Amino acid sequence: MADALLVAWYRELPQPRPSDDPDLWAAAWKEAVQAFRARVRQRYGGGTLQRLLDSPEAELRLAAVTALGMIGGMDANAPLAGRLHDPDPLVARKAADALWELWFRGASDSQSRSLHQIVHLPDFQQALAALDDLIREAPFFAEAYNQRATLFFRRGEYLRSVHDCETALRLNPCHFGAQYGLGECYVKLGKPRAALRAFRLALEINPMMSGAADMIRALEEQVRGSGSPGDRHEG
Repeated sequence: MADALLVAWYRELPQPRPSDDPDLWAAAWKEAVQAFRARVRQRYGGGTLQRLLDSPEAELRLAAVTALGMIGGMDANAPLAGRLHDPDPLVARKAADALWELWFRGASDSQSRSLHQIVHLPDFQQALAALDDLIREAPFFAEAYNQRATLFFRRGEYLRSVHDCETALRLNPCHFGAQYGLGECYVKLGKPRAALRAFRLALEINPMMSGAADMIRALEEQVRGSGSPGDRHEG
């Protein structure tokens, strides 16, 4: 009965239609999500939702993935990452969305709010200083390192970006975004074999990453056509 209730609540979430006004739909979605989140918190614990991820019913897995994205803690990280390999493509895509929600959730509400505010800052130096402060306050907040890695990459500071990607991955080995970012850095640094390893690992974590698959194909062709000794000694 409780499982059916979760599915029923999930079905009440609005689905976008081409004829919908984007602003009206966004408002309806926000209101529906708030109601769904409140209901789930009252009725379900994180452990129960994690167990539902293994349900044979795809819609129940979908509802559980969505709920964990809204209220789950980092203890749900690995179970959600397992759903990236779900036989139902929609569950797998929703699992990726849920993981990003989870990763932006710090150890406290203030840390979560800070990171959400920082990523919308238009000024590089201001955003970098704010991320430095957040990392000093929360040295185990993997997403803070990943966001700083993104800043460094955009500025062309690829070695610093590599360092932060690697730190994010040490803290959160499920972070396919940081793994993909590492591959992008190695491409820019002229290390195709290292990039290939990184993209393969990203795809191993999240098979839905079509961009990683495309990069792997391109890099495999590049590596096959390269026989230079320098390439063989990449880091």
